Amino acid sequence: MPTLESDELIFRFPKLEPEAGCSITFKRTLRIPDTENIYDLPPGLGSFALRHAEDYPEGLGDKTLQRGGVIMPIWQSEAMWMNFNTFYYPDEAEASRGWDRPSFPVAIKIAAGKINAVTGESWQPGLNQTPQDYMVAPDQPWLDGFAIEKGIIRQFVAMPLGEGYTAEEQLSGETEWGGVQIAVTPLKAEAWERLKAERQSVMNVSASFSLSKMCESSMGLGAGGQMRQHIYPDPYNADDWDIDATDRVFVTLCHARDWKKITGEAPGTFPPSAKDYSKAGMPWFAYYGADQEALAGSKSLRWLKSVGALHKETTGVALPDSQDVVVPAPKHLGDHHSPRIVRSGSDF
Repeated sequence: MPTLESDELIFRFPKLEPEAGCSITFKRTLRIPDTENIYDLPPGLGSFALRHAEDYPEGLGDKTLQRGGVIMPIWQSEAMWMNFNTFYYPDEAEASRGWDRPSFPVAIKIAAGKINAVTGESWQPGLNQTPQDYMVAPDQPWLDGFAIEKGIIRQFVAMPLGEGYTAEEQLSGETEWGGVQIAVTPLKAEAWERLKAERQSVMNVSASFSLSKMCESSMGLGAGGQMRQHIYPDPYNADDWDIDATDRVFVTLCHARDWKKITGEAPGTFPPSAKDYSKAGMPWFAYYGADQEALAGSKSLRWLKSVGALHKETTGVALPDSQDVVVPAPKHLGDHHSPRIVRSGSDF
């Protein structure tokens, strides 16, 4: 069963590997400008608080309590991203043989309400490879938004349900769920053992929203500005995944203004605008590995109306802080020593 530890969702699979698992954290960030321009990765501004829904029966509605999971405070029109971290700690025998920690692969499905963030389709159990409706960590280190085309996402932006902004409302016409649904699936035991054996073989060679008593998922995720981000294909076979071991968690998004009323805790302050951040000369980021193969993105998600476009349609004015900003050359993240494609020139 998943656990909540210091604002991290921890997924462990003790029947498969007691010392391995995956953590998911929700990160605060800048809302990038909602224009035709495509931006690099904005910074993380700390983690959102997560709390057990069951601990606040007086402040939450019946549907939220029935869904269980966790609750999270987020301001209206605030952006967020999800960080994925897998871990594996070798036992003493493995460590004595010079065992380096191999990656512990997990398949992660993310849905905004019941809309899959990778395909735009309604939530379905299991893992579908055609089209691929999940990501594989650690190959996929994070997700910032809806995959609209190859190498491009639209940023996750929290908006109230019932006003037509969310992906759920646009694609399903419903306002039932809101929030975020997560499912994490490990490899089958035989696939994991095969991976560890392959890793050891390689090592041997090289070594020689508004809530009172009614928090009914009133915040959902809409589509913000465009950002460069690849969703990588699954390198494993479909039958390598242990579907029966899948764990699911529902994350209810509560409007931050009501967080103290629900939990007694003060929410985080609203993050700075992209304009203020860039004006201060702070860095933006690019990720090594962007030249790797990537999924094509979702045609249905491509036609999502952005939060900014819908706000202008509804109110006649632009959403605040939606103008383009000048950003410096991005700093590179990731392991630049890992294998990368060497491109051939034309002058041979």
